Amino acid sequence: MTTRKTNMHFGIDPRTREIVIGSLRMKLPESRWLRTTIGVLLVVGGLLGFLPVLGFWMVPLGLLVLSHDSPFVRRQRRRLAVWWATRKARRSAR
Repeated sequence: MTTRKTNMHFGIDPRTREIVIGSLRMKLPESRWLRTTIGVLLVVGGLLGFLPVLGFWMVPLGLLVLSHDSPFVRRQRRRLAVWWATRKARRSAR
């Protein structure tokens, strides 16, 4: 865990290859197939979130890991981030 202060609150830090969720930082594996396997397992486990131990929180985390290597998932994640930011800005302007 690193205590560096950045403006990023959610996503992948391209400089350090870490998943950033708030103040939590997790290092991604160097191997592409291992990152893809982890991402797919998180998404599949999240779809089974109604079972004990597994949870629906695993789906966005798995998609975040997959977005590191998959251009399609990365585009969708960025679209969602832009939509969320504009929605949040509109609500704060009221």
